Amino acid sequence: MTSRGSVRVGRLYAVAAAVALAVGLLALPPAAAAPVPELRWGSCPPIHDALPAARCATVQVPLDHANPDGPTIDIMISRLAARDPARRRGVLIGNPGGPGSDAIGMFSRLPVPDDMRDEWDLVAVQPRGLLSATPLKCRPVSDSEQLAALTEGGALQRRRCAASTPAYLRTITTENTARDIEAVRRLLGEQKVSLYGISYGTLLMSTYATLFPRHTDRLVLDSGVNPALVWNGVPASQTQAFKRRMNEMMAWIAKHDNIYHLGRTPLAVYHQWSAEIVAESGVPPSLAAPPAQVGDVPPGLRTVTQQYLAGVNLTADTRARVENLIVTLTRPGVQANSLLLGITRIAAPDRNKWPFLAMRINGRSQPKAEPDPEVVAILTSLQDLQSVIMCNENQVPAQPFQLPASAFMNAVVGDVFDGPGLYYQSGMACTGAPAVTTPVALANKNLAVQPLQIQARDDAQTPYRESLALQRLMGSHLITVGGGDHAQLGRSHPPLDRAIVDYLRTGTTSVTSVPEPPITASLTTPPRTGIGRL
Repeated sequence: MTSRGSVRVGRLYAVAAAVALAVGLLALPPAAAAPVPELRWGSCPPIHDALPAARCATVQVPLDHANPDGPTIDIMISRLAARDPARRRGVLIGNPGGPGSDAIGMFSRLPVPDDMRDEWDLVAVQPRGLLSATPLKCRPVSDSEQLAALTEGGALQRRRCAASTPAYLRTITTENTARDIEAVRRLLGEQKVSLYGISYGTLLMSTYATLFPRHTDRLVLDSGVNPALVWNGVPASQTQAFKRRMNEMMAWIAKHDNIYHLGRTPLAVYHQWSAEIVAESGVPPSLAAPPAQVGDVPPGLRTVTQQYLAGVNLTADTRARVENLIVTLTRPGVQANSLLLGITRIAAPDRNKWPFLAMRINGRSQPKAEPDPEVVAILTSLQDLQSVIMCNENQVPAQPFQLPASAFMNAVVGDVFDGPGLYYQSGMACTGAPAVTTPVALANKNLAVQPLQIQARDDAQTPYRESLALQRLMGSHLITVGGGDHAQLGRSHPPLDRAIVDYLRTGTTSVTSVPEPPITASLTTPPRTGIGRL
């Protein structure tokens, strides 16, 4: 998800989207497959990009769980049955994050460890409001509503998405999605289910475990979110971490100059990247360049190398902002019109996307003239639901003194790094849309099995220090992962994969740290679907 950063409401909602989100000692005996006569399994809709082996079914759940006999909505679930029925241990329900990420194809897209695939039915419950789960119907924004994105962003979003079904929009909450999962558990005929949540999914699955501890078996929290930041505080917690990650990404590309030929220093790569953004948008980026190195010093200035480096690095941030502002004010365009800039922010948290970004900068991978309609539909659904749920649940007071900075960064400059945090901190994102609920207070209410939490040390999307708040609330056993990749499942990382499987089998693991996972993406061949489903 990327910020567009202009007065256009689509850009501002993309800023929001840039945001855009068990302890026992005895192994359970193998569980026999439970009959599910109520469910009619069939092929999954192609838009969800699920494997052929995945089967989908649609279930009905209450619109309002406080009124179980009232109106219902349809929720789609997917299932990859355990490949080895004789070793089947039960059901593992997953959520990939967001809020608003498409769940149906989660276990199809992630290369989970073989033992996990063999021994568990891998189930995903599509969060209400997304495609195939009684989707929200949000009308397009009219030209006359562009200013409203700044003055009453939350109210505008509610008008767009609640015109036809206002009662439904108020039910789009983490608690209701957790209760939908409980309804699915009952339909599956399982006494207990194991849970795997990634990013925002850690809040969702912790909510389920808090509400239904007796029906919770193993609980894996991958890249945890601090509940105290929900939601105005979450994007701001990412800002500086994303900027550091950008420097790391430029350094990695420079290290592989023999492949990408974009420069041997991070600063040289930055200049190539910046030139492409100017070519696409007419405006240079406002992001400060990485620190200059000795290799960046012009030959004629080598005698004053240290003074040169100190001067360049000291003024990097100011120079980038001033140059961006001057061009923005004197020419038509805004940096957020650059597709490359948006891709850059998306790629930063995940090193498997860094080769693709490098190939976009050097022209080896060209953008499509028109994006795939399916990807547009998935991302539109994600952005709409994310904006709704973040305002529906927001518990962090706005900081009105940030309003001028937010308006400047989002509407004038189009800064996709500083903009998201300011958009929410200032209150712009949820103006006119007060919270409709108080999120469940997360706690480990005598879970039979201690939760497992997995956290990368330098994760920009769910910063390590903030993630420890969730670890304390849920009493989780923590595995610290080297590096800064966001979300650890499916990275083909043997030491971590073994720890996850051991935990799912036995309810415990002695592993407390593992090194950085390998990059598994091709360094030279662009992915078939561009940057991939996000």
